[in-house]
Amino acid sequence: AENMGAPSFEPLRDIISGAIMAATSVPQLIAYAETVGYAGYRGLSTAGPPLLAWGVATGSPWMNAGVTSLTAVMAKTDLGGEAYVAEYGEEEYVQLVAAYSLYVGVASFVMALIGFGKLAQKAPTAVKTGFKWGCELGVLSSALPNGLYAFGSTLKANVATSVFGDVVKTVKGVVPGATGVSGVCNILYAVTNPQTWDVVAALLFISCTLFVMKGKAYLPKSLPPGSEVVLATAAATVFSVFYGYEGGMVGEIPTLDSDAGLSFGPIKIPIEVMDIKGLLNVPIAERCFGGSMVKLFITAAIFSAINFLSIVGIASGFESDNNVSWSAPVELIAQGVSNIAAGAVGSAPVSGSMSRSLVSRMTGATSKLACIITALLWIYMMPYMSVMSPTPKAALSAVIVSAVVKNVVMPKKLLALKGTDFIVGVGTAATTAITSPTLGFGAGMVMYIVISVIAGKDSKKKVA
Repeated sequence: AENMGAPSFEPLRDIISGAIMAATSVPQLIAYAETVGYAGYRGLSTAGPPLLAWGVATGSPWMNAGVTSLTAVMAKTDLGGEAYVAEYGEEEYVQLVAAYSLYVGVASFVMALIGFGKLAQKAPTAVKTGFKWGCELGVLSSALPNGLYAFGSTLKANVATSVFGDVVKTVKGVVPGATGVSGVCNILYAVTNPQTWDVVAALLFISCTLFVMKGKAYLPKSLPPGSEVVLATAAATVFSVFYGYEGGMVGEIPTLDSDAGLSFGPIKIPIEVMDIKGLLNVPIAERCFGGSMVKLFITAAIFSAINFLSIVGIASGFESDNNVSWSAPVELIAQGVSNIAAGAVGSAPVSGSMSRSLVSRMTGATSKLACIITALLWIYMMPYMSVMSPTPKAALSAVIVSAVVKNVVMPKKLLALKGTDFIVGVGTAATTAITSPTLGFGAGMVMYIVISVIAGKDSKKKVA
């Protein structure tokens, strides 16, 4: 009866599913925090509250939310992460990212009120397909530096002094917002210069990637989905300790003071809450959006719109596969609530996570209690996470790369597009990869409208 609507509530199955999800997602949380551009441990310490808020607000039994590869890459590009950290330091950048999450949350609420939820379901497939590929290439480029090199900064320094460095300067001279071109050049340089790789880091990275992608077939069927990720990360951590690995690692995970956190009567929640008033005073418009609050709000609105498309994709999939109905306004409000929670604890913006939502369904979750359990486990298990300190970043990069590399190398859905759709898809993919997700999506929509107008009746005949 799997395809007969939402499953009937079984709390024990939810507890088991929530626990599996909590364990298997830890490497992802750290890796995506690195993608945003701040210390990996922050991904762990800030993941619980946004998911808890999501779990309370969502109407879906399986949908999970969190910082995803997409929200991480978009936040970093929208805010100019690397340049910002270099100029103002990491603590200031955390404040900036948290403030941006608040704005994205507010934008989601506003858009839910004006009925954007329904409109989002009508975004053209060609644009969505091209956009997804461009973002996945961005994810790949953010993971490769720490995968093939002992320290990601080595690759960036090498690229800067190579021919690719000149390409980056030229493109950025023409389109100042083209942050993606650096990533594309990083990939091209790394692939064409294997002699510059760090042998140990590259071996760790390649073996972990292969194991995560192929290991499932060789593991006992009784193990839960995602076990291959936990096993690969654990093996790399053990190797790091015994071999005395000297490349990039997760590093020290600070612990909270025993007095810190929120108290509700006898219940203590060990989370650090940001100063919300302080976040509203972060000079985000001045430093990142040319002093324009309007530009900040528009970018935050585009961000929440694009990320809502992930939620639409996941929910539509559950609707077609399992006949689980859903409401666009409810999920857009859930996105708003979880982003405000994300801002309050210093997390990057969050959205629906396709991989975690699928794992939730696969591990037998029956209600949103499963993701509430996951969130509570992350919050309360934080003091014991220091076991991840020696984990090599090369292994975490492998976790990310294994999720996207297949589709980047062989983009079946993109290649399946026909006629003008193919032109729009490839155009969106290229613009998203070379400039930024926000510009890419906007350019894709413009291309779609222009080509539709020009092609007009002709394209209708082709479709028919």
